[in-house]
Amino acid sequence: MWYAIEGYDVDGTLPKRLEARAAHLARLTALRDEGRLLIAGPCPAIDAEDPGPAGFSGSIVIAEFESLEAAQAWAKADPYVDAGVYGRVEVRPFRKVLP
Repeated sequence: MWYAIEGYDVDGTLPKRLEARAAHLARLTALRDEGRLLIAGPCPAIDAEDPGPAGFSGSIVIAEFESLEAAQAWAKADPYVDAGVYGRVEVRPFRKVLP
């Protein structure tokens, strides 16, 4: 089943985000290579493709896992969690309809 994983950044953590980015992307690349990633990306803190020093308000990942517990465990092990970038993470089932 698909699961939506939403991480919410703590204010002022852009330097931590940039430091942990390579490890974060490596995990997403592994999901993609396994055919389990629907979409992933950050949410700019302002209305701009490149928010510069404003940074990001969080990230969204929609990926396939065998259970809610597996999705939660994967989310909990995210390098952004370990680095203190995310203040909270929500994981919910997701049903793809379109496209």
